[in-house]
Parts: sequence; structure tokens; C-alpha cells
Amino acid sequence: MRATRAIIHLDILRNNLKAIRSVIGNRKMCVSVKADAYGHGAVECAKAAVECGADFLAVACVSEGEELRRAGIDKPILLLSLCIVEEMDSLIQNRLTPLVFSEPYIRELEKAAERNGVRLCVHLAVDTGMGRIGCLSTEAAQIAERIAHSAHLTLGGMCTHFAAADSTSEEDRAYTNQQIAAFNDAVNAVRRAGIDPGIVHSSSSGALLDKEEARFDMVRPGIIAYGYYPGDITEAYLLRKGTSVHLEPVMSLETRIVAIRHFSAGMSISYGHTWTAEKDTDIGVLPIGYADGLFRRFAKDGDFTVAVNGKAYPVRGRICMDQCMIDLGTNSGVRLYDTAVIFGSTASGALQSAQDIADKTGTISYEITSAITKRVPRVFI
Repeated sequence: MRATRAIIHLDILRNNLKAIRSVIGNRKMCVSVKADAYGHGAVECAKAAVECGADFLAVACVSEGEELRRAGIDKPILLLSLCIVEEMDSLIQNRLTPLVFSEPYIRELEKAAERNGVRLCVHLAVDTGMGRIGCLSTEAAQIAERIAHSAHLTLGGMCTHFAAADSTSEEDRAYTNQQIAAFNDAVNAVRRAGIDPGIVHSSSSGALLDKEEARFDMVRPGIIAYGYYPGDITEAYLLRKGTSVHLEPVMSLETRIVAIRHFSAGMSISYGHTWTAEKDTDIGVLPIGYADGLFRRFAKDGDFTVAVNGKAYPVRGRICMDQCMIDLGTNSGVRLYDTAVIFGSTASGALQSAQDIADKTGTISYEITSAITKRVPRVFI
């Protein structure tokens, strides 16, 4: 086992899913485990989600669905992104449920379904303002009729995706409301055409927490399952609304000190010798770097720290591909092989979360956790 590892607290994941369940009541829940469960380990997280009553799982590519099926997971799996023709046989053989909206894509799926001797369940994606995939709301009824008359496809659901549901600005809230209205128009048009739209779903994490009218038949929790609030929809914001939803980070990223070196004043550290000791100090070497997901930009402004024995120590110099260095000062009491926690829950000994790092570096928690690379072992507890 490497010194650098990501501890995945499955008990915290289960608690987060219970918190989500307390919000959505008896609606169906489709837990997103794409991108290796946002870096947390898709198979183990999917199994925990199923234990907690997940009705669906969501992936972004066919290979992610294949991985879940190989692990014996039998729940319906929604494929959120489009695949290419060469992947369609595998999509069908692994019983994935694709999103559809265009005639060329529908025709290719029909051919694949016919080749494999199955009737394929699909969900109709409606683009209400995300600008990514989906038909216009005014086209939904026509495409639903096309699916309804297909010999090889069945309409199992309708969905959309919100572009700014994690924002509380008046402009973005108005945009989300317009998307909800457009989606309702599309669903109602399909019903007026005499077609059952199947499972209606639109809400990922932000709308799930903040827009009760957008929960429909099923919700699609993503980042909140892993313990992070989306954008402006924070725990404090929800409490002000009178809603209590407590989440905790599922992943703790840690490593160990593999060397402690005494530096005299004037000695410098790392590529470009961007940091020079102003006084005598001890430097700890950590076997973690940007090839593990600890990016160079984290230490750009000199205020990036890691926790050792409950105290924050700053990273000095540039983060390398495989290593970085921290300033221990003098008489710190830190010893060789002590654990250094990069981020996680407070219970793990962390003094910062992935959200804290995201706030400092101008990104989102999703990017921080999903960027932890495969060479970092995941330890499930």
C-alpha cells in the first residue's frame, strides 16, 4: 500500500444518501457514479448506493456501465452522455439506458437493438437551456411519437438538465424557472399526444435541494452524495430556508512524511527555486504530487497547507509530479512517517475540505475529487 491514499468513508456516503432521502421523500433516486464516482470509486460507491435504496445509477460512458455490470450490479443504469456507433452493441449487452433526442442517433440505436434481438428502453432528453444535448421542448412530442412507433425502442423516461440551479442570483433563478417551465411544456405535450413519458426527471444536486417543483418522479444526486454542496446552495443557505441537510466529505486524501530535512537560511526548494528559507527550518517531504491530483496551482500563492497532528503546515516551492515539501518550522514534534492529511472531513484529521481548496483555486469541489488519479489507492472503510 502506498503512503499516499484516498480513504473512502462508506458510512459517511450512506449518511449523505439518507439525508438526501429525507429531502426527496418517496421519489426515485438516480445516484451519479460517473467519473469513478467523482473519484471515490464507482463500484463500491454504487454498491453502497444500492444498499441505501438507489433506484438507478448514472454513468457518462459505456465503459463505466460495463464496470458496474462486471461487478454484479443489476440496477438500471442511465447513460448520461452520447456514445458512438461502435459502442452501441456493448451498451445494449450491458443493459444501459441511453438518452436520445436526434433522428440519426435513434436510427443507429434501432439497428443495434435489432442486431441484438432486444427492445431497448431509452429516455428522451430535452434541452431547456443547457445547450448541450437534447431536443427543443417544442420538438419533444414529435420525437416521443417517433420512439413510440419504433419496433425496437421503448420510451422509459424524459429528462432535462439545469444550467444554473446551483446559483442563488436572481438572474440565474429566473433562468432555472424558465427551464422548469419549458420542461413542463415538453412533458405535457408528450402526454397530450397520448404517450406515457415514463419517469420524469430533471434535478441534479442543486435543484434537488432548492427546487421542490423540479423533483418530479426522480432526482439525480451527484456531488451531494459525496459530501459537498453545489455552488451557492450551501448548508447555511438551506438552514436559512428552514431546511436542514447536513453532508460530510466522503473522501479523505492523506499521505505520510517520508523524509525530514534541516534547511539553513538561504536554501531553496523545488523547480525554479521559487521559495527560499528566510531562517533555519525543517522541511518534510511528502510522496504526493500533481500526477496524483495535487496540482501545481494549489501552491501558487504560498498559502496551501496540509494537516499533520492537527496543525497546518504550508507547502513550500512548486508541487512536483510525485512529491511536494512542507515547512515544519523548528521543534514541531513531527516525526518521520507521521500522517499528513491533504483534505477530508474533520474526523479524518483534515483542516480543509475539497471545497476549501476549490475556493482558493477558483474551481469547484467536483474537479478536486475527480482529479485524484488512479495511482492513488482507494481504501474503503
